[in-house]
Amino acid sequence: MKFDHVGLITTEKKAGEMFIPATKVWVTNFRDHPYKIEWLRFEPDTPVTGPVRDMPHVAYSVDSIEEASKGMKVLLEPFDAEIAIVGFYLSDDGAVVEFMEYKE
Repeated sequence: MKFDHVGLITTEKKAGEMFIPATKVWVTNFRDHPYKIEWLRFEPDTPVTGPVRDMPHVAYSVDSIEEASKGMKVLLEPFDAEIAIVGFYLSDDGAVVEFMEYKE
């Protein structure tokens, strides 16, 4: 598991946003941010609810989402976010964690 980025919620449009159809969210490219921050701006009709919609998250690159998430509560089942397959989970102490399997 390797640290990848931090995701922060915003209601403001950000330069360079990209739209992720699966979740109806606009995201910035954390690779371009000097502190690895990804800004997320949700459309009103997003299917995303709960902690993933309301709380920041920390993301990790993993070889296997299934292995990394064992025993964790699923918040958002893995889906194709274009640059990677990603899934969101809740840690035992209440943090939102994103696991990312990058495509080759």
